[in-house]
Amino acid sequence: MIYSLLRPALFRIDAEKAHGLALAALKLGIPARAPASPACLATRVAGIDFPNPVGMAAGFDKDGEVPDALLAVGFGFAEVGSITPLPQAGNPKPRLFRLEEDRAVINRMGFNNGGAQAAVDRLEGRTGRPGPSAKLRTGVVGINIGANKDSADRVADYAIMARLMAPLASYLAVNISSPNTPGLRALQDESALTGLLDAVIEARDSACKDAQRPPVFLKVAPDLEPADIDAIARIAIEKKLGALIVSNTTISRPALLSPLAGETGGLSGAPLRDLAQQRMRDFRKATGGALPLVGVGGIATAEDAWARIRAGASLVQLYSAMVYEGPGIARTICKGLVGLMKRDGFASIAEAVGTE
Repeated sequence: MIYSLLRPALFRIDAEKAHGLALAALKLGIPARAPASPACLATRVAGIDFPNPVGMAAGFDKDGEVPDALLAVGFGFAEVGSITPLPQAGNPKPRLFRLEEDRAVINRMGFNNGGAQAAVDRLEGRTGRPGPSAKLRTGVVGINIGANKDSADRVADYAIMARLMAPLASYLAVNISSPNTPGLRALQDESALTGLLDAVIEARDSACKDAQRPPVFLKVAPDLEPADIDAIARIAIEKKLGALIVSNTTISRPALLSPLAGETGGLSGAPLRDLAQQRMRDFRKATGGALPLVGVGGIATAEDAWARIRAGASLVQLYSAMVYEGPGIARTICKGLVGLMKRDGFASIAEAVGTE
């Protein structure tokens, strides 16, 4: 209710500046902590125990500044990043646009972040390192890793990031699906993907003992051909990945009302929902249920989340919807999921996965 009153004023502010204000509010502990998630929402995916299946997608907390604050307001997990080896400013501003008529967002941020070392220094504190003054915090925090735009060897960048971040991550998310770094999506091609994942897994293994190795998740684009989907699914199973994150923003432009529809970049929010839902069905079919899937794209309500779970998602993530609904959205969706589970006769999230 409070956010709905504040939103008109926030929407008069440049979108990127408003995003900065949201981060600042979370650092200050605004809004208040959410109650613990109901036990029926707890689920285990890729060896990780999640208190509920609703996560914050990468892109909101690019530098790992507020993962614990996000968990505190009701998210079952938070994914920080994308983080690259070296700091980079990203693409020229303006680069973030609200499409209010469509309840959507277009971004062409370009992996703007403070670089790996700054993130390591920040995230070490939440894991109890480097000294006795650090506070050990629990909760599932994934780290989304990327490559620098001007890197001469992007595979090497991902390996560097895996080695640095593996000891600090609940899971590693390999992001090769952003449309805002030229050539990045080419790493989804079959031969390139195999080499990339081999390098990431080897780097992770060298950085962690067996029992401490975080699973590797792969984030893919929604703009894929059927042959691409089959190849990615096969490779992901062969490499024993923890999950596939389906999907990132789209470069397509479904019928949009906003005059900003022509801005370049990745489209997210409500117009992405149907495409992302179909890609979830496609990857569920391609994997045969042999690999967990994380549903992202256009999820704004409990009904959206439930449809994605019934289509094959073990977990869901959102970001753009919080722009329109505020930080209480995770709590609202979780409450709605409990009612939908009861309505449809499921005792747990895991039971419902893929039962569409």
